[in-house]
Amino acid sequence: MLHRPCNLLLLALACAPLSALAKDKLPPDAFAVSLPAPPPAPPANGSIFQSGYVPLTSGGRAGQVGDIITIQLVERTAATKSTAAGTQRDGSVGLTPPSTGPLSLFDPSDIAMGGGQQFAGKGSASQSNALSGEVSVTIAEVYPNGTMLVKGEKLLTLNRGDERVQISGIVRAIDIGPDNRVLSTRVANANIRYTGKGEIARASKQGWLQRFFSIISPF
Repeated sequence: MLHRPCNLLLLALACAPLSALAKDKLPPDAFAVSLPAPPPAPPANGSIFQSGYVPLTSGGRAGQVGDIITIQLVERTAATKSTAAGTQRDGSVGLTPPSTGPLSLFDPSDIAMGGGQQFAGKGSASQSNALSGEVSVTIAEVYPNGTMLVKGEKLLTLNRGDERVQISGIVRAIDIGPDNRVLSTRVANANIRYTGKGEIARASKQGWLQRFFSIISPF
């Protein structure tokens, strides 16, 4: 009967890294490049301007599925939080027994009581993040209200590992500059991921067994 808890513990340890990977897994085409669709055959209606043409006033600005847009990463966040609390309470009780008669059994010091309670707590936390650079993405979908879904990624292979920058989100056509650049702060529902693989990335995080015991530890 003692072998069964040990087997369950070994099974939990074996499944810990798999569950951690499944939690952060995304579809393989979440940041895949979008190619332009083939142009439809023009209808035989005798019109000079057909649907889907790009007016001269737009210049070379991206606006169709498959067009390339450069996202300028200017992300910077900072958060600070601090708390402080303090309480104090004192109390005392004293009874004076009669000095004569049948009730004079105790001295005044025998029935005197007193108590005190004091608490002080303080906590603070701060966090800041910054990300800069550029990532070129493609337009995946164009919506009727003028917004567009963009997504793409950049893969850098270095001598100590791989660095991958992925981004997806929704941009407005009015926010696209003449050089087809958009600030990342103008991307709605932005999903920006900066990940890496290699010995440096492995050395900067805990092992799967240590992460498992960190999760179940009550301390």
